[in-house]
Amino acid sequence: MGYALAEAAVAAGHEVVVISGPTGLPRPAGVEFHSVESAAEMLEAVRVELAAGVGLAILAAAVADYRPVVVAGEKLKKGAEVWSLELERTPDILGSMRGWSYRGGLVGFAAETGNLLENARGKLEAKGCDLIVANDVSRGDIGFEVDENAVTLLFADGRVEVVEKMSKRALAEKLIGVCGNLVKEGA
Repeated sequence: MGYALAEAAVAAGHEVVVISGPTGLPRPAGVEFHSVESAAEMLEAVRVELAAGVGLAILAAAVADYRPVVVAGEKLKKGAEVWSLELERTPDILGSMRGWSYRGGLVGFAAETGNLLENARGKLEAKGCDLIVANDVSRGDIGFEVDENAVTLLFADGRVEVVEKMSKRALAEKLIGVCGNLVKEGA
């Protein structure tokens, strides 16, 4: 979805910076592209781009919420029957942005498997977003690893708009139009 958004934004005439984790997708044409490996690297890349001055930030990456505390430098051999894995929280990129004094338009995504509207509304408020794009990733026919998506848009002013299933390309074009209106409205 993030790459489709980048392509739609370029097609609409916007300057676009993409910060992307590993993926098998081809890079979108016409963008400034930064490749990162970890949530910490993505956080730093976002911080650098925001410092350069950005009018609108769309954060569509599904960054892992947790990471292993210890990363093995080599293959772990069989041994104990049960392994314990200690996890720690990864940086909250979207949740950090308003704390960095970012005042531009802020759009986040909420990939949810239950309580879609409640969880998305909580994310919208907690992270200071102007818009949350919520999608139900428990459905196999939309979202991750398929070419179609259906979302619910939750705006900071309380508006809610359901967007029925369509291609990610068509959805991206719609979202870029919505985001352009957010910036025009002074979000």
